[in-house]
Amino acid sequence: MTFGRTGAFWTAAIVLALVLWSSGAPSVLYPIYAQQWDLSPVVVTTVFATYQLALLVVLPIFGNLSDRFGRRLVMIGGVALLAASAIVFAFAPHVSFLFLGRALQGAGSGLAMGAATASLVENNTTGNPRFASSLATIATAVGLTCALVLSGVFAQFLPMPLFWSYIVLLALTVGAVIALVLTHDDRPTHTRSWRPQALRLAPGLRLSFSIATLSVSLAYCVGAIFLSLGAQMIAQFSQTSDTAVTGLLLGCSSAAIGVTALLLSRVSPHAAVWAGTFLTVASLALMASAAVFGSIPLFLCWCVMGGVAYSFAFTGGLGVMNHAAPVHSRGASLSLLYVVAYALQAATVIGIGAFATAGTLRTAVGAAAVALTGLCVALLVLTIVDARRTSRSSQQAATSSPDTDIPQR
Repeated sequence: MTFGRTGAFWTAAIVLALVLWSSGAPSVLYPIYAQQWDLSPVVVTTVFATYQLALLVVLPIFGNLSDRFGRRLVMIGGVALLAASAIVFAFAPHVSFLFLGRALQGAGSGLAMGAATASLVENNTTGNPRFASSLATIATAVGLTCALVLSGVFAQFLPMPLFWSYIVLLALTVGAVIALVLTHDDRPTHTRSWRPQALRLAPGLRLSFSIATLSVSLAYCVGAIFLSLGAQMIAQFSQTSDTAVTGLLLGCSSAAIGVTALLLSRVSPHAAVWAGTFLTVASLALMASAAVFGSIPLFLCWCVMGGVAYSFAFTGGLGVMNHAAPVHSRGASLSLLYVVAYALQAATVIGIGAFATAGTLRTAVGAAAVALTGLCVALLVLTIVDARRTSRSSQQAATSSPDTDIPQR
């Protein structure tokens, strides 16, 4: 039995869900690791950022791998590495194993994410090109929500709190590999032998790439705060030690991402980028307020608003890139987008950890809010430049075309 294009489409969505499930599985558990092994905030955030640093190694070298060998084989390799990371985390006896587990997660995600996103676009049979971008956001939201909620519930109510969520992830990765094996072989029929090469943009993509990458980066940077220090922020500022509550609060963010994405398939990518930018500014204000007042309702509002902002920014950014990139270099273009986005995410989260270790977590959160607001301003400037350039091009095309408004007799 072999799945057709529809089966390959939904299998790619499952792979994207597992990528984010794997990334989010330790997030609720970081305060437990910190207490058990006496870890400072900068160590916790560096463990988190090891994922992004591994991606920065894998994506430039292997970003075009799926353009050469097909999406399916590359996704299988990526999911296998996610399975290995689950084993490392489940049996980790020391903080060094957390670094190893995050490195394996980053390498697996680097292989699987670009290939899965490109597979969604190429196997989309709905006739709506925006559906692939929306489903990518929904899939990642479902995976992340399940990881956060289940990790919190398992840690609160089951023995061995640092074990069970990774065993569930391991079982799911095995199922995903089986599903991928059953999809059709999508290796290109005519291709050159593969070799590592620098990721490059096709001509004329610089402005679209900048807008798309900054939009996705905004989503990732805000998401990094949720996933690396969100549990610690909730525990410290609201004085709660209930990991189930923490998981549910953080899960509300990723659930909001998925629910919002359901409504975005008919929203143009550029409009989504605009909305995502303004919503991100609002979510940063809520984050700073929640850190100051330590209110559970404010944390809930931050989580929901941040999730909505993420969905607009991420879906809009991917939509801009998918629309602009030519098919033959789409995998490499998406991989380059992810390289820049993950580099900014790693810098953000390590910087926050350093601030929190040198000063206080509340001060670090305020500094992050200011820095990311600056990134929002830069994105707005680029979108205004792009809108004016598009308007000028349309006017020039209208004035140079023959007058077709005169009635013909």
